[in-house]
This record gives sequence, C-alpha cells and structure tokens, in this order.
Amino acid sequence: MNWDRIEGNWKQFKGKAKAEWGKLTDDDFRLLDGKKDTLVGKIQERYGIKRDEAERRVDDWTNRQFEEDEVPAGRRTS
Repeated sequence: MNWDRIEGNWKQFKGKAKAEWGKLTDDDFRLLDGKKDTLVGKIQERYGIKRDEAERRVDDWTNRQFEEDEVPAGRRTS
C-alpha cells in the first residue's frame, strides 16, 4: 500500500530517493517512473547486492517515508 502512495507521488519522492541511493543516475530515475520493481533492479545493479537485499532496502526506505508522517510533531526524537 505504501508503495502505491510513492508511485502516485513519485515527483515528490524522487528527490528523497536520489538522496538515499546516490549511485543511481538521473537516467536511472527517469526510467524508474515510480516503479518499485525497476528501482529494486537498479539498486541491485549499481550497488552489486542480491535482489532480496535490494528489496529489503527499498522496503525499509518506504516505511521510513511514512513513519515520519505518523509521528506527532511534539514527539519527534530527531
């Protein structure tokens, strides 16, 4: 479900994804167009990791995007 929100708002999330995965090129991001499977594949390729590790990293990043939204402003720890 969370990835659906990212894909639907890819322009807003693309900058955060670029900051997270600096080895991906602008061309990589143009090809992604918010597609999770393509992002996983590009991370696997650029970082030389197994697919399941790339999927875990994308899932962790995805969850962090929405955890920030769910923490009340007065309760943030960072």
